[in-house]
Amino acid sequence: MTKPSGSAHQPPSTEAVHDRRSNPELRRLIEEMLERVRQMNRNVGVWSQEERARAEADLESVMARVRRLAGERREG
Repeated sequence: MTKPSGSAHQPPSTEAVHDRRSNPELRRLIEEMLERVRQMNRNVGVWSQEERARAEADLESVMARVRRLAGERREG
């Protein structure tokens, strides 16, 4: 897989930084989701089918919570 040309890392917009700070619970869930993806990637050749299936189910659960929380309207 190749990177598109000119894809230099850009700093997050002020709006994106504010969103991260305004919803720490969502940020925590996203971090958990990313950690589970990384863990799956590290263990792809090591885990049994059952272990992989359990990890995928756990990841699906975290992703569902991210979707629910991201879709909630915050009062404030």
